[in-house]
Amino acid sequence: MFRVLMVIFVLMSLPGHALAQQKVPILIYHSIDEYTGKGSKELFVTPENFEKQMVYLKNNGYTLLAFERWTDISKVNKPIFITFDDGYKNNQNAFGVLQKLKDDKFKPTATFFVISDFIGYSNRLSQTDLKVMAESGLISVQSHTATHSDLTKSENLQYELKGSKEKIEKMTGKPVIALAYPYGNFNERVASETKKYYSFGLTTTPELYTNKGIRNELYYLPRKYVKYSTTLDEFAKMIK
Repeated sequence: MFRVLMVIFVLMSLPGHALAQQKVPILIYHSIDEYTGKGSKELFVTPENFEKQMVYLKNNGYTLLAFERWTDISKVNKPIFITFDDGYKNNQNAFGVLQKLKDDKFKPTATFFVISDFIGYSNRLSQTDLKVMAESGLISVQSHTATHSDLTKSENLQYELKGSKEKIEKMTGKPVIALAYPYGNFNERVASETKKYYSFGLTTTPELYTNKGIRNELYYLPRKYVKYSTTLDEFAKMIK
């Protein structure tokens, strides 16, 4: 009986994440802008809705991490990753929201996955934009390949992976350690090649991250889409 009571006491003394499998949301956005009829509507989130979502995270004790702090997921309160694909110019709206909400207690970070050969296009972030954001400490600039090609069909993975990494690092002066697979397409070959240059590979598998102990697990990281139609209630539910 004494031993049983001791076991119960030890279990009650353990932190919550030791008793249950920790679930970490990794969210994916594209455009943060008003929808004007061009492109896929569901890939837009209005600046107003994005701000409401970030305020929700702030008010509910979430810690917004970038992949440079991956090992902190077991150390901080309610870890969450906010990511953006494609490097659209309108992602400056997201940057503005994070700047607005930052204070002594809430220090948000987000990850911009940019397509290195598209940097500077009229609707994409420029080299100057990325440099300013990277130096702000709020944005981690990472790779979405060189040309946004389907890596499972690409015959030039070295250029897509290594080439984009080196180009972005030269622009920002910061390490590039994470890659988001275009279209969410990947296979074992792609993951193995990605591992040569990056510490993380991100998919669009729609679930929360949990440590499953599988081989190359950090190269199959799942992400959940936040869409134009996502309500604040739906947003709250999708991260739990």
